[in-house]
Amino acid sequence: MANKCTRIQNYNHEFWRLLLRYVLLALSASGLRALRYAREVEGIGKVVALDNDKASVESCRRNIKLNGSVAISKVESHLVDARVYMLTPKRIRCGKYLKVDLDPYGSPSIFLDSAVQSVADGGILMCTATDMAVLCGSSGEVCYSKYGAYPVKGKYMHEMALRILLACIESHANRYKRYIVPVLSVKIDFYVRVFVRVFTSASAMKNTPLKLSYVYQCSGCDSFHLQPVGRNVSKNTSVRYLPGFGPAVAQECSDCGKKYHMGGPIWSAPIHDMEWVNSILADMKSIKERYPAFNKICAVLTTVSEELPDVPLYLSLHSLSATLKPSAVMFRSAVINAGYRISGTHACELGLKSNAPMDVVWDIMRCWYNSGLALAAGSPSAAFLLCGEKYAISAQDSQASAHEIQHSNQHQFCFQFLSFLLFYVSNCTCVLDFRYSKEVLVVLFD
Repeated sequence: MANKCTRIQNYNHEFWRLLLRYVLLALSASGLRALRYAREVEGIGKVVALDNDKASVESCRRNIKLNGSVAISKVESHLVDARVYMLTPKRIRCGKYLKVDLDPYGSPSIFLDSAVQSVADGGILMCTATDMAVLCGSSGEVCYSKYGAYPVKGKYMHEMALRILLACIESHANRYKRYIVPVLSVKIDFYVRVFVRVFTSASAMKNTPLKLSYVYQCSGCDSFHLQPVGRNVSKNTSVRYLPGFGPAVAQECSDCGKKYHMGGPIWSAPIHDMEWVNSILADMKSIKERYPAFNKICAVLTTVSEELPDVPLYLSLHSLSATLKPSAVMFRSAVINAGYRISGTHACELGLKSNAPMDVVWDIMRCWYNSGLALAAGSPSAAFLLCGEKYAISAQDSQASAHEIQHSNQHQFCFQFLSFLLFYVSNCTCVLDFRYSKEVLVVLFD
């Protein structure tokens, strides 16, 4: 059966049916998740629950007995080091586990090497990291020692945590001529969790440097830039893999004049499989009565389905508006009007993902500058606005636009703006919500 599974590459019912046959929980504790797998998931086969704490294993075995014959027939509990168990030659050779679940307390880094070997070709690895302080940049040297990447402090820190974890898993997989394909990657509450499929291919593994990037984060403003680790050059039927071009930026930020911090490498390829996300979202809605936490899960997956898949990291409108202050609605419309795409992100309520360059973003912000605003000398706001002559939008035009909008009839503007959005949404891939009634829109602009 394992050999049959290795040939399945698409998301189809047969693959997922086989995927449920053997599940490995590397750190099971009291066995709650193992029991839920056995009792709640249809078609589940054998669930192997591991832990190296004697009290936890005894608790797990008691819970198995308390849950009756179904749990007894499907759940096994073992007192063993998960790393040793997953590296047993027999298990690696047979590719027994089509699903491996890592949910440690803290960092999963010490389990990744054995996990990427024990999961079958085409199987799925589910991994949780709760050491968010480390991944988000509070202790960069610790993050580098555990994950092989240096975090930079930016408003996108939660998505960066996801991408550092994915890059780390990919690095471990590459050592065994394997690579990963992310299915879903989410930041929820106090942790990040990723779902990735693991494949074996020496040729596909060579594309890994194209999926990784270094991050340049300005120390004075929210501007950031990515520099790919590698690139490829195709000639006839041959492909050459070369180092990436650099540096991606000058030593000083072109927007505020401050220095850059460099971090990474991080995973810069897509972190979700949108086909799978939309499929599971539709399935959930059809049987929502089975999910007590349906509203929360549906909200997360809906936001994920609307994210721009090819735009790594995001901007925080709250942080941008601390420098210059346009409204969220007008900022989105200006980005679309400029010919770029924009979406929200599940990792931050105020986060915005866009393929617009940073100079375009700051040009939009400058449009809303009010000449009566007092700016402290040397502040980021002053630095942006004193360089106005090099930007396409003049300060005079910005002031005029702000004045006109401030004194216009807001009800009339509301409906004009709705028509404006409808026109541009019909010509772009941006997803916006038009469920508001006219009355609600009027209230929003009053």
